[in-house]
Amino acid sequence: MANQLDDVNGPVMREGRDINVIAQKIPVTVGVGSVIFEICLWLLAIPGIVLLVMSLSGSSSLPWYIGLAALVAGLIVPLVYLLKKTHAGNYLMQVEQKIQKAASTVDNYLEQRVQILQNAAGLVEKAIDLDKTTFKDIAALRSGVPRSADDDEGRNEFAHSIGLAESRIRLTVENYPQLQAHNGIMEAMKENQYLQKEITAAREVYNDTVLRWNTAIFEWPCKQIVAAKRGYTTRIPFSIDEETKARARSKFF
Repeated sequence: MANQLDDVNGPVMREGRDINVIAQKIPVTVGVGSVIFEICLWLLAIPGIVLLVMSLSGSSSLPWYIGLAALVAGLIVPLVYLLKKTHAGNYLMQVEQKIQKAASTVDNYLEQRVQILQNAAGLVEKAIDLDKTTFKDIAALRSGVPRSADDDEGRNEFAHSIGLAESRIRLTVENYPQLQAHNGIMEAMKENQYLQKEITAAREVYNDTVLRWNTAIFEWPCKQIVAAKRGYTTRIPFSIDEETKARARSKFF
């Protein structure tokens, strides 16, 4: 059998293709088949119930313990399934708490970055007449840190706003050579770069945990059925904004 993906003779996308994170939460659902599956598991106990009732009523020559054994055997599968569903529910709650922790770590770094940029803007303002809108934007960011791990879109937008404010301050510093000799400003920008690296690492942890969640909630039968009953949805990974992508494609040297 020939390769399904032929990198020699197959169609080649020479113009390239960009990728983007889809900002959409997909709800977990189950069909009629899952309902029938759960019902059928409990139907396995019916033969044992019938045998036990017949043996106890005297309508069958089989001893009562045979009917009891058949009932226990029929209940093993549905009871094991119940245990697996309980384990699946506990697992999903644990992953959800890990997402909460990872999101909190990202938010803490973002908040620290806002504070550093605010300090840097204050130092720049003392040296030159900094654009007043920069102060207003940074002040607005102080109260804009997402407080919920479920606010995936808000977290992305907040990080983008911080990036815009940081770009304006950095551009101002680059346009005024005398500012580059200011130790306080340079130290603040170094701290900002350090925090950006920490945010990148924290994003990786967050996105890895989100991947575990998005994969687990569609594992049929136990996890998907539990997720559907609880109304769970997929989570949106942390992504970068279009401006950052554009800068990454630009020439550095």
